[in-house]
Amino acid sequence: MRHLDSLLVTLSLVGCTVGIGYGATSSAAGAATRGVRDTATTPVGGTATTPVSGTVAQSPIPQGRPHVIEPTAGVQAEAVTASAPVGDVNAHAPSLAQVRSELRLEVIAARVTSATYIDPLRYVTAWGRTDQGVDAAMSVGAPILAPCTVKVLAIIPDWYAGQPLAYFELLAGADAGKVQYVAEQITDIAPAGSILQQGQAIARYATSGTAIEYGWSTLNGVTLAEATTGYEEGEATPAGQSMRAWLNSLGAAAGSG
Repeated sequence: MRHLDSLLVTLSLVGCTVGIGYGATSSAAGAATRGVRDTATTPVGGTATTPVSGTVAQSPIPQGRPHVIEPTAGVQAEAVTASAPVGDVNAHAPSLAQVRSELRLEVIAARVTSATYIDPLRYVTAWGRTDQGVDAAMSVGAPILAPCTVKVLAIIPDWYAGQPLAYFELLAGADAGKVQYVAEQITDIAPAGSILQQGQAIARYATSGTAIEYGWSTLNGVTLAEATTGYEEGEATPAGQSMRAWLNSLGAAAGSG
């Protein structure tokens, strides 16, 4: 596993509460980043095989090699690509301390604004369960969109079954300063340090894997579910329910899960 390069940002995170006490922490914050994911290996609702119009051929699941850059708002950074397959038995997640350090180095002190959000999962073909976040399936190549201007904070190359997780910070709107994540069946991830404008692709749906999970995260390197109530396999957490409600507020029609 290669270490992730980071840009030093000295400002502190500014956020506001969402639903269930966003900034809360617990002893679960010391858990390993990947040890809490579900064990199922079948994609939620099945994986569609028809590419979204205008998308490009898929690269393998990335191993997270962020480039040292001076990001410019609105400029799409070069996508991360690598050769390791899903379920790489030789892959190892970085330590929780390293993840926590990378997140804090990249975070921006984003202020709440009047900006609105768009549905980041508008190309979902099947919604799955609520657990730490919200599970969903998409057509191969479909993008996971930036709901507003965002900054990609870090990429974990093997969060679950050799599949990655990408953390990103919302930089506008009522939830500015909060951190979200998308994980598992994703590829073509914008590198850590990238600042993306609303509607740009954070990542794309990969050709194989265990569907995606989209949820709230923390700067402690663990999901919000783990940092607040903890997580048991298959449990519908308050953090996951909060994310589903947030997506539904944007017109996602994600149901109740």
